Amino acid sequence: MTVDDRPGPVLSPLRARRNLREEITQTLRAAVISGELRPGVVHSAPHLAAQFGVSATPVREAMLDLAKEGLIDVVRNKGFRVTEPSQKDLDDLSELRALIEVPTVRRIAEAGAAPAVLEELRPLAVEIEDAAARHDLIAHVAADMEFHLRLLALAGNAHLVEHVRSLRAQSRIYGLRSLAERGELVPSAHEHAELLDLVLAGDAEGTERLMRRHIGHVRGIWAE
Repeated sequence: MTVDDRPGPVLSPLRARRNLREEITQTLRAAVISGELRPGVVHSAPHLAAQFGVSATPVREAMLDLAKEGLIDVVRNKGFRVTEPSQKDLDDLSELRALIEVPTVRRIAEAGAAPAVLEELRPLAVEIEDAAARHDLIAHVAADMEFHLRLLALAGNAHLVEHVRSLRAQSRIYGLRSLAERGELVPSAHEHAELLDLVLAGDAEGTERLMRRHIGHVRGIWAE
């Protein structure tokens, strides 16, 4: 059994937050999804806490939260190990996301949303691109998750949003690092700004096409 206590930061130190445990959980979740927190090894809470610049307690609490989500397994007296879904699992998750997210975002475009509300998502779209440009995959995935969940929330179905949150958390997109290194992640990230423009314009057909292509990346260019 390998324990991952390598030197060098994988995670950035956190600034003071209102809810430290929630912030750590969000960051670790993004690290799992992006593959920055490696599967197949045991990660210790003290080691991760040192990279965050916090005590081990909120990290242990956050990792227990992720264990409840099925993203990691507890390794008694050692730490936590990232679970690794099968390729079939990942294909099924992507299919479910498309079945839910594509028609929901189309419906939002058809119904129309207040421009001021949609524009509140613009900084997140910018952050997704900025994180892609600086190769910060954890920040990229975290901002991407927040963007899409807040957009879906405009449909007014909280249960749908929580279901999509779970599906997204169980996904893995290990190809982001190579995309970023080839300079191909930023154009993909720009789709979020394009999606906002289409929804603002009430272009339901264009919104559906872009959203379907966007989710298709999960098992396409983002997974390579």
